[in-house]
Formats: sequence, C-alpha cells, structure tokens
Amino acid sequence: MTIIANPIYDAVFKFLMEDKKVAKIFLSALLKKDIIDLEMRRHEYTSMEHTRISLFRIDFSAKIRENDGSEHLVLIELQKTWLITETLRFRQYLGTQYLNKENIIEEKNEHGQRRTYGLPIISIYILGHPLGDLTEPVVYVRRRYLDYDDNLLPSPDPFIESLTHDSIIVQIPFLTGRTRNRLERLLSVFDQEYRQADSEHYLEINDEHLDDEVKCVVHRLLKAAAAPDVRRAMEIEDEILSEIEDRDTTIMMKNKEIEQKEQEIEQKEQVIEQKEQVIEQSKQVIEQKEQVIRSMVKMLCNNGTSVEEISKQLSIPVEQIKQYID
Repeated sequence: MTIIANPIYDAVFKFLMEDKKVAKIFLSALLKKDIIDLEMRRHEYTSMEHTRISLFRIDFSAKIRENDGSEHLVLIELQKTWLITETLRFRQYLGTQYLNKENIIEEKNEHGQRRTYGLPIISIYILGHPLGDLTEPVVYVRRRYLDYDDNLLPSPDPFIESLTHDSIIVQIPFLTGRTRNRLERLLSVFDQEYRQADSEHYLEINDEHLDDEVKCVVHRLLKAAAAPDVRRAMEIEDEILSEIEDRDTTIMMKNKEIEQKEQEIEQKEQVIEQKEQVIEQSKQVIEQKEQVIRSMVKMLCNNGTSVEEISKQLSIPVEQIKQYID
C-alpha cells in the first residue's frame, strides 16, 4: 500500500495539476483526445487563510489532435470544489472566460480574409458531491450540429465554436470501485473509500497493478504528502470547512427560530382576525337591534303613546327615545 495526499483537497489538487506531465495525462484522458501541447494559464486558487469558500479554478490552453488528424487550439476551463455550491458561481466564472480578450484568436480563412474568433472552451467540473439523479462518475455534455430535420451536419464552424461549449462533469462520490477504463483508473486516486481511518488527508492506494500513467499521478501525490506547506494547507481547509459547517448549522437553527416565530405571528394574526370578525358581527347585531327599537318607538308614537310610557315599556332613557323620534 502507498500513502498519498488526498487530491480532493484544493491544495493537493493544485500541487497535482501544476505538474505539466500529470495535467496532460489527466486532461487527455478526460477529453479522450491526444494533447500535443499544453500550457497552464493564469489560475485562481481560493486562499484558505482569507476566505470561507473552497473553489479551485485553473485554465489551460491546449493544442489537441482530433480523430481525423486535424489539430486546433482549445481553452480548457477546470473547476474543482468539494462543497455543494451554487451553479451561479460557475456561470460567472465561465462568463469571464467568454469576455477575456486573451481568449481571442485571429485566423485567415480560405480566401485570405482575417477573422477574429474566441477560442473554443471545454469546461470541466470536478465535484466532491453528487448531482441530482445522475449516478455516472463522469458525465459528458456534447453539442451537435443539426439541420431542421435533425440530420447531423459534418464540420464545426468557428463562429458557433466561439459561442457554445462542451462540458465534462466528474462526480467523485460515484468513483468508488470504478476502474473500467483509462479515465476511471486515473480518477481512482480521488476515491474517498481509500481514506485512512485516522486522517482524511491521506489515501492508501494499492500500487501493485497500476499502469504507468496512474503511477505518474501517484508519484506526484506522494510528493504532495511529503510537502509541509501542502499538509498545512490541508489543515487550514479542514478548519475552514469546520467553520462553514458551524456557520451553516447556526444559520439553520436561526432559520428554524424565524420560521417558528413567523408561525406564531401568523397564528396571532389569525386570532386577531377572528376577533375582528366577532366584533364586526356584534356591531351588525347591535345595529339591527337599534333598527328594531327605532321602528317600535315610531310605531308606539304613531299610536299616541307618550314618550314617558314608551321609556317605561322598553326600558330606554327618554333622551334616547327622543333621538329615535327625531
């Protein structure tokens, strides 16, 4: 068994992908294409000391060879997170790539005219949590060019490639026990079932039957496990995750308290509304009684009964009877 650093941690993943050979192996397996050349571009590593969010982003420009032998440049946008995050954050970062002038290329067409296009983007998301009902460890989202009758059109167009993109989603929780192909064998180093019992920072990998590509990745993760700055960064990530969990628990409890208070307020409002309805009904009853009394007073007056006599019969003050008459 070989002890390696756990690449689900941002610091370890960053250390892993900064090795050009390893990055080339991983991206080639994910894309299922030959990568002729690979260049790491500027990347964003969320500093654990100054934030409460774990999200690692890195971009590569790659020259890839298609199955037909053609070669072209693409922008590979790689994002990794082990927290359940809002897709809005991914969308915002993707939007910045479309706007970035560094991702614009200028080419000549077959007529010698210069045209400006955006580099085709391939977005890769490595998630430490599962999606909805999808249980495949790797999900490919590919575009197709179709005509009105859904017939497949043969060749891509630079204009369309500039405005649309393919995506690859890796769900780490579903990697367990999956080694059916080259990619799954490489991604097995993310399998959290290999975590040590006493530390989530390290994985125990059986290195007896690993192929050369996986050995290369494992060797890089061995170096990460021995690097003091990487180990410290993992500890910081644990601290941040603990703070996030505590914060989320506090928010959840406060939300429950708010919900209970809202229910109490709603119940009180219902009681008040019921009382107001009773008061309104009482007013209507009183008004109806006064109308009956007024009618009786007028009737007795018309029959010649004096005000004093009416007061005695109805037990109503003389002044009030006079108001009814007036």
